Amino acid sequence: MQGVVLVHGVWMNGLDMSLLRHRIRVAGYLTAQFRYLSLNASPVENALCLSEFIKRIDVPELFFVCHSLGGLLVRHLFHIHPQQRPGRIVTLGTPHGGSHSARQLSRSRLGRWLLGRSVEQGLLGKVPRWSATNELGVIAGRLRMGVGCVIPGLACPNDGTVAVEETMLANMRDHITLRVSHTGMLFAPSVARQTLHFLEHGQFDHDRRDS
Repeated sequence: MQGVVLVHGVWMNGLDMSLLRHRIRVAGYLTAQFRYLSLNASPVENALCLSEFIKRIDVPELFFVCHSLGGLLVRHLFHIHPQQRPGRIVTLGTPHGGSHSARQLSRSRLGRWLLGRSVEQGLLGKVPRWSATNELGVIAGRLRMGVGCVIPGLACPNDGTVAVEETMLANMRDHITLRVSHTGMLFAPSVARQTLHFLEHGQFDHDRRDS
């Protein structure tokens, strides 16, 4: 059986990925949710915890589905421990190029408190480049609904938090943009279908965007 580890984003605890995890499990995958402290530990420290977590998952192929900051954790994981099992990765709304919203928030004391240590080699950039052989697909949203609506300067199109251009990553296998918001993508049937299509085929179904 193939396994899928889901990795949530900043301010979350994994419950937000429950519906997506259910849809992946119904498709025949063994699923596991990795939970971590997004504010009190750095992405590097959380990636080390993720490395220990996946050691307990006894499957020959291990996939990752990551929302937002979670995708940056997986990039650190593959940089620190490049000898990973075969398996594909899908990132959902991950600011691979750094987050404008996070940069704007970090200018104030309140914003820095809200972001915590997620900015350390994370939301503000300085994440290792992707050089793994594992295929990585990126889903971006273009439904502008979220914190970015009140933050000036966020490039369009965006998902309300992360701009589509911020989701681009050198050496990614494929990229698709859907009409979903940053949080809403976790519940959208179109995102689940595209995620499963990439996990199975290593590319998205560009003939069926569903939005």
